[in-house]
Amino acid sequence: MTPDAQRRGPRGSAWQRTAAGANLLGADGKLGLTIFEEMTSLAVKHGAINLGQGFPDEDGPAEMAEAARAAILAGANQYAPGQGIPRLREAIAAHQKRFYGLEVDPWREVIVTTGATEGIAAAVLALAGPGDEVISFEPFYDSYGAMIGLAGAEHVTVPLHAPTFQPDLVELEAAFSAKTRLVVVNNPHNPTGAVFGREVLSRIVELAAAHDAVVVTDEVYEHLVFGEPHLPVASLPGAAARTLTISSAGKTFSFTGWKIGWVTGPEELVGRVRTIKQFLTYSSGTPFQEAVALGLGYPDEFFRGIASTLKAKRDLLSDGLRAAGFEVFSPAGTYFITADTRALGFDDAADLARRLPELVGVAGIPVSVFCHADGARRTRSLLRFAFCKKEPLLAEAANRLARLADLV
Repeated sequence: MTPDAQRRGPRGSAWQRTAAGANLLGADGKLGLTIFEEMTSLAVKHGAINLGQGFPDEDGPAEMAEAARAAILAGANQYAPGQGIPRLREAIAAHQKRFYGLEVDPWREVIVTTGATEGIAAAVLALAGPGDEVISFEPFYDSYGAMIGLAGAEHVTVPLHAPTFQPDLVELEAAFSAKTRLVVVNNPHNPTGAVFGREVLSRIVELAAAHDAVVVTDEVYEHLVFGEPHLPVASLPGAAARTLTISSAGKTFSFTGWKIGWVTGPEELVGRVRTIKQFLTYSSGTPFQEAVALGLGYPDEFFRGIASTLKAKRDLLSDGLRAAGFEVFSPAGTYFITADTRALGFDDAADLARRLPELVGVAGIPVSVFCHADGARRTRSLLRFAFCKKEPLLAEAANRLARLADLV
């Protein structure tokens, strides 16, 4: 084992493994207050603008909301088929073909899930277990660590380094072993906003093939990129037969509460995921599935427009953070921007995060909470802010943040 490939194995009962994997378990073995709960409480206490959590503060297309209402009134209120309603499965397959040239059979290679989070959970639980290793980049979306822990597998992390948050290919290769069963690839990446290019993704596919591992991709921000179009792993040579692609409607359409996601991939792998999903939720939001099927058929201009609008919001908040004295790492995609507090004389972003709501009336999240111990030390000075908010709110947040340099 090299120092660059960090391995964290399972401990305790199922809930303890889950909590430990998501960094929710204290040194005393008890559940503590999460940083998200803490920051939300401080934001409320001080009347702060909460840029800590990644959900929009406005709804998506009214036409989709009306389609959901119409589906309810038309009687779409009972269980959908466990695999998803036919219209949505067809829309997902058409989406993959239209944007990426991927041929997906809607009847055998698509399953609708209760958000991407369930898709991730079902994939990890279906394909990994005790004695297996699952690789992800670090920082990582906390759901990955939680599900790897619940599965009883070992979580192996590969660091993403500022300022670009791209992996070192030597460190990536060092993370693989004979025990590697899954590689979880979040692209575009939460929390850093990084987008991984062809070289990185192709190397992942090559290493997965060499170790007979499955690649599980979390692509929920696929339409929220600010440069080159999104490149799915499954579209790369040699990838389709060993890749499960996960996405959802929540981020693309700003309906995060609907919790409609999907998994596509080879029939055998999708079947394993469906087996687990059947005993998690069985079925997912029938009327919302009808509305999402509509949205996936929107013209290309819609998808370009949501990315362009979000890019303008990114730039607005970036300007405020720079005016405050932060070093800003501009994201290539997602809802999130990362800033380094060291330029302001802080090496502990968690401490500053706890002070920000009172100091200037803005709340963010320290990146260290998305890491295990070694990664937390490496990202100690980094803060994450969400810019998926209305522009007037972001402008006010930028104005408030600009006062920070005079207060610290």
